[in-house]
Amino acid sequence: MPELPEVEVSRQGLLSCLSRQPIIGAVVRTPRLRHEIPAGLAARLAGLRVDAILRRGKYLLLDCQSTSGGGWLLIHFGMSGSLRLVPPATPARLHDHFDLVFADIVLRFRDPRRFGALLWHEGGGVESHPALAHLGIEPLSDDFNGDWLYAATRCRRVPIKPLLMDSRLIVGIGNIYAAESLHHAGVSPLRTGDRISRQRYRVLADAIRATLLAAIAAGGSSVRDYVHSDGGAGCFQLSCRVYGRAGEPCPTCAGPVRVIRQAGRSTFYCPRCQH
Repeated sequence: MPELPEVEVSRQGLLSCLSRQPIIGAVVRTPRLRHEIPAGLAARLAGLRVDAILRRGKYLLLDCQSTSGGGWLLIHFGMSGSLRLVPPATPARLHDHFDLVFADIVLRFRDPRRFGALLWHEGGGVESHPALAHLGIEPLSDDFNGDWLYAATRCRRVPIKPLLMDSRLIVGIGNIYAAESLHHAGVSPLRTGDRISRQRYRVLADAIRATLLAAIAAGGSSVRDYVHSDGGAGCFQLSCRVYGRAGEPCPTCAGPVRVIRQAGRSTFYCPRCQH
């Protein structure tokens, strides 16, 4: 599933091409993805302009003149979604569900599993949209640090890895990035949130930030369907220290990497280095 780094890489790739560009029209090829696509969305978008492209958690937010009679287009990639910039008149393929049409280029949303979402928020104040209102802190924001993590987990008797992946607490830290951050910090994914010291949380918060920034610099992780807007693939998965490396030697201690199941997801860690 595309997580925070993948959505941020997509956002950065679209900025130079779409920012301040007028929308000629839109093409909707399916009535619903994870949710129903708003009725009349194509007509509502036509004639507006993309004033900005933001990100909130794993949502890409296109500001379509929200302060002057427009609104916001919210895009969630789901399990297999991706955005591609293609030349006009490029034939749509199976699973190409939506086009946002500009004068010289088309932004195309592809989603084989149909777990993504295309939503519309009329006017400003997009943070109040039901899809965004419940989201937790941004891990790359100035407010996120070890002291915040420590305070937020005092009564959480839940293993730390599922906690890091809870979007109501922190947004955008997916399975890969949670596992890698915990390994970098030397924290066991089995340790409950309320049994981690303030100092260790400071180390973990720094590891989370460093891991996410490294993933963004590497273009994200392409482990299934995710590609950049130009069709290229991310390569962070090639540098993972524990994720996907069950039975292989830990790069720190050479002991075998172990895999277990937590909250329905595979957790990779080193029982020697992480405690």
